[in-house]
Amino acid sequence: MRTKNRVASRERRRRILRQTKGYWGRKKNVFRHAHNQLQKGLVYAYIHRRHKKRYFRRLWIVRINAAVRPYGLSYSQFMHKLKKAGVAINRKMLADLAVSQPHALATLVEQVKAA
Repeated sequence: MRTKNRVASRERRRRILRQTKGYWGRKKNVFRHAHNQLQKGLVYAYIHRRHKKRYFRRLWIVRINAAVRPYGLSYSQFMHKLKKAGVAINRKMLADLAVSQPHALATLVEQVKAA
């Protein structure tokens, strides 16, 4: 008589159905559809973890550009002058300064213009 290992296979299916909780339609409660959708969802998650880094960098650049425009600089000019002045501060911190402490960014812009 062959063994069927029913407990392990049922647990595997149950685990996949638990992971697809919140999906729409058959994707959440029919194993075959749920398994396919879970695989696809994990692929999307992997891809979008990398895309998230791109999107945040774009957001930071937009914020820095908007913050330095009133001082007569574009983003590219500002970043070039920052590098020439030897100021080592990343885009994330610059964008945070632009949003939360605009006066601190203003002093940085004046310092960069003078250099």
